[in-house]
Amino acid sequence: MRLARMIQAVDAHACGEPGRVIVGGVLDVPGKTMLDKMHHLQTHADSLRKLMLREPRGYPAANCNLILPPTCPEASAGYVIMEQTEYPGMSGTNTICVTTVLLETGMVPMCEPVTELTLESPAGLIRVHAECAGGKVRKVTFRNVPAFAVYLDKKIEVPHLGTVVVDVAYGGMFYVISEAAPHGLKLTPDEGREIVRIGEMIKAAAQEQLPVVHPTQPALVGITIGILTAPANQKGAHAKNAVIVSTGKLDWQRPATWTGAIDRSPCGTGTCARMAVLYAKGKLRLNEDFHHEGILGTIFTGRLVEETQAGPYRDVVPTISGRAWITGFCNYVLEEDDPFQEGFTVGDIW
Repeated sequence: MRLARMIQAVDAHACGEPGRVIVGGVLDVPGKTMLDKMHHLQTHADSLRKLMLREPRGYPAANCNLILPPTCPEASAGYVIMEQTEYPGMSGTNTICVTTVLLETGMVPMCEPVTELTLESPAGLIRVHAECAGGKVRKVTFRNVPAFAVYLDKKIEVPHLGTVVVDVAYGGMFYVISEAAPHGLKLTPDEGREIVRIGEMIKAAAQEQLPVVHPTQPALVGITIGILTAPANQKGAHAKNAVIVSTGKLDWQRPATWTGAIDRSPCGTGTCARMAVLYAKGKLRLNEDFHHEGILGTIFTGRLVEETQAGPYRDVVPTISGRAWITGFCNYVLEEDDPFQEGFTVGDIW
């Protein structure tokens, strides 16, 4: 057997959302910062993302993280996040998975009962507080990059749906947020197909009608994720959401064929964006816990700890707490004569 490449990875999930962590097989990526490295992968080496996230090694709801040497001396490790259609600057579930893998495999020394570390994401430095016991990471709390609301209660016109009221906020990615009830949805797993279809339609319309650019990182541009919200079901939760990630291109002429995947967790950066909107509307104060429920009933706890001003928006610094579990240790290989050098997608599940 002649191999074109071999990649070592640790598979994990954070409250249901899968987060594969590449720990070997890629020594480094060109770039002076983690954001530069992300752009290099995006423009010159996107085959790695496709190989790891498409079939036969991946599936529509999969995410992947590449561990890299940090470019900032205060960081213990760097990481680039890869999803089905984009390279996010930051992701909460992936950060929780990366932290858990780094500590539980010994790549970064674990200190019990608490390990403090700094990770370098493309969006910036992420301060992490990991509660550890018996060699396990029991809880991860990270201080995210500043979040902010851009549009509040904006009306957009969505083909096939009509007028929809939305908010747009940044929590590590730009999110468009709208209520599920007007579309007859309660955000239960059996509604998955309709959640994706409606979420993708709203997101596509918002992308066209509500332009956004990060005020201090102009490379981060455009709405890329959609959120539908509903009342909570779990005791103690304040709200529920379903986050919709695209897995293919949108065609307004064929909306029934649109494909996407629901974040299985409550979504870390989505929770940050939601909290920024609630804060801007006076519905959430600093240093109040916000228990956010995902479609599986799992919960992330968010908190806004500080108000800042880095651009034209009123920024708030959020923290997110959650947990991840390792599910496997894998050697992924690519043979030289494999006809699917970048994986494949088929319309039945994509």
